[in-house]
Amino acid sequence: MLPELSRDEILRYSRHLLIPEVGLEGQRKLKNSSALIIGTGGLGSPVALYLAAAGIGRLGLVDYDVVDASNLQRQVIHGTSTVGKLKVESARDKLVDLNPDIQVDIYNEPYTSENALRIARDHDIILDGTDNFPTRYLTNDVAVFLGKPNVYASIYRFDGQVSVFHAKEGPCYRCLFPEPPPPGLVPSCAEGGVLGVLPGTIGTIQATEALKVLLGIGEPLIGKLLLYNALDMSFDFVKLKKNPNCRVCGPNADIKELIDYEEFCGVPSHDHEEGSAGAGWDITATELAERVKHNHLKLLDVREPHELEISALPNAVNIPLGQLAARLSELDSAEEMVIFCKSGSRSARGLELLASAGFKKVKNLKGGINAWAREVDTSLPVY
Repeated sequence: MLPELSRDEILRYSRHLLIPEVGLEGQRKLKNSSALIIGTGGLGSPVALYLAAAGIGRLGLVDYDVVDASNLQRQVIHGTSTVGKLKVESARDKLVDLNPDIQVDIYNEPYTSENALRIARDHDIILDGTDNFPTRYLTNDVAVFLGKPNVYASIYRFDGQVSVFHAKEGPCYRCLFPEPPPPGLVPSCAEGGVLGVLPGTIGTIQATEALKVLLGIGEPLIGKLLLYNALDMSFDFVKLKKNPNCRVCGPNADIKELIDYEEFCGVPSHDHEEGSAGAGWDITATELAERVKHNHLKLLDVREPHELEISALPNAVNIPLGQLAARLSELDSAEEMVIFCKSGSRSARGLELLASAGFKKVKNLKGGINAWAREVDTSLPVY
């Protein structure tokens, strides 16, 4: 039985009640619905705000990060006053202020194979606001196993994608992407950047699709992938078909339970920026500062040229990561070398490439030039 609306709720949702496709019964459906939002960052911010405003009765928020100043360019659910606060708490406070009639449950923990089914089981729909492949595959498999729709989206620079993966009615994420890309091939927003308004555009589309599914109206993006480009303001659609050989939702599926998604994808399932090349290969900013006082070291900067305008280390040689394999002949394998980027992630991949080519005297600057700016030369900006 659907819950009734109070007089205050009738006033709050009056613009919905005037729409024939929603009306009083539809609003009661929304009040009776629950949505799980994985991530409270760029995509999760508009998704959560608009679903809360729309009157979804219960929202679940999953994140385990804290608000950072660099988030505020796009993660509009947070603010300057909440920098350093847990993202799920910051988001919950904003949502309850926006709509005190809803219930907001927070999960300040990584979304993993151990807890995902428990967290998702009691929600009607899942919205994927993550920025890493292990969690995307995990979210998909959880949705398939529980028979729930998964509203997927991804963003990068000026481009976005949205689809609704619902194995009961169409393809799942694995139908489109049976295997993850090779580690390091697809850069994250932390590495490549994102236009601040792009998550707003894509996130509100995600919220729209969730409302359509919950209300049973319109044509959700089931079996379709929306492609958006902000530079030319274009929307394109690609038709998707269910893969009969899908290992999760196909008739002969062989994946029956959640797996180790970090192992499957070859990358960690978190969005934190600081990269490491592993024990024995890393050097900290303070250690590097001592070394350069006494030794001649070659500094190799694998960032993009436009990043040098933000910050740079003296005498560093710039070879962007994408050009490194073709320009190895410019480097001397007998020379001691420290490779760095913004945060240590790209340079860790560069170090792996150098090591495979026979370079043995190379270290990765853990935390990148941002760590140098924090620990050694505070006149440099952190970005």
